[in-house]
Amino acid sequence: MEKSIKIIRNPYEEPYHINLIFKAYNGESSGQLEIYDNAEQLKKLADILEDFPFNSKRTFLWELGSENPKDNFAFYFKCEFSLIKHSSECVIGIRLNNNREGIEKSISEFNIKCYPAEFNKLGQLFREFSKLEKETLTWNGLEGKVE
Repeated sequence: MEKSIKIIRNPYEEPYHINLIFKAYNGESSGQLEIYDNAEQLKKLADILEDFPFNSKRTFLWELGSENPKDNFAFYFKCEFSLIKHSSECVIGIRLNNNREGIEKSISEFNIKCYPAEFNKLGQLFREFSKLEKETLTWNGLEGKVE
């Protein structure tokens, strides 16, 4: 299965806050969303994914915003990293919602199936990306780069 995640960093109030363009593809479905987060989140992702699933966590949720209109968020972002029960495989569950209405509305939801070694590679890339020295992280399973 062809899979990819590409994250483009736009320098913004760093080192505290980061502005990212998150793009993902699972071979059939794709999505893209601009998000804002705390820069420490990149290190937390690296810590979890480099050791996945050998640390105490079998699931890690990276979630920002809300889809509830009453919460008045500009976007909803969910990227859930999980071990598939009774299997040696993992999954990245992705949901991206720009929270707009009408013709500007965009919602993507899909899974990317992988293996723990591919999560570990993504963790290594997040470790390098968390230094905030380079602008693009590209991951394709066991392959990837930060440049």
